[in-house]
Amino acid sequence: MHFESVTFDLDGTLLDTVADLAEACRLMLDEVGAPPRSQAEVHSFVGKGMAVLVERCLTHEHPPTDEQLHAAIESFKRHYSTVNGKFCQIYEGVLDGLDAWKASGLKMGVVTNKPGMFTEQLLDRMGLADYFDVVVSGDTTAHKKPHPEPILHACRLFNVRPDRNLHIGDSENDILSARAAGSPTFCVPYGYNEGKPVDSADCDALVSDLLVAYRQALTFQDLKHK
Repeated sequence: MHFESVTFDLDGTLLDTVADLAEACRLMLDEVGAPPRSQAEVHSFVGKGMAVLVERCLTHEHPPTDEQLHAAIESFKRHYSTVNGKFCQIYEGVLDGLDAWKASGLKMGVVTNKPGMFTEQLLDRMGLADYFDVVVSGDTTAHKKPHPEPILHACRLFNVRPDRNLHIGDSENDILSARAAGSPTFCVPYGYNEGKPVDSADCDALVSDLLVAYRQALTFQDLKHK
């Protein structure tokens, strides 16, 4: 195989976490006295990390004040820590795909914008932690995706050149981060991407699930640098 390592986004790629997030948002909004949000709205707000998710939940005609946002973030942290993994589902094809990647001997990692206090907790609760050699969360580095630093940091930990790392995600944030890092990127179509469909023209392959991604990677030769 051309690749020496593979990194995966978490929310929307490995796990369907929107029900957990929606429940934590519901509890948070009720606690701070803000109007409720539907699960569909929360689905469209996911992608740029916890603080942006909370801010989007609070924003109607005007954004929240710094004080309101801080209080809401602290509330969300408390509630999400309790529900994290409670309603979450592993996407179809993920376990078969991870087993195939693991058997290949490639180094494997998670690169997510989710804060570290929730990332490892969720991987443990869902029984996925042992698949990964490296976990890079939204507060591991100074920047989140779409900045390249999270993927570059994973590659440094792997001791693998970025162009030998394949990143698999569900969103424009993943594509932009991987492109800037110099890593090829595959995308799944079933995730969040802030409520927009992923454009297959922007990634190196649009794959239906992680097992298909593994099979596609076996024949992947020419890297497209856009």
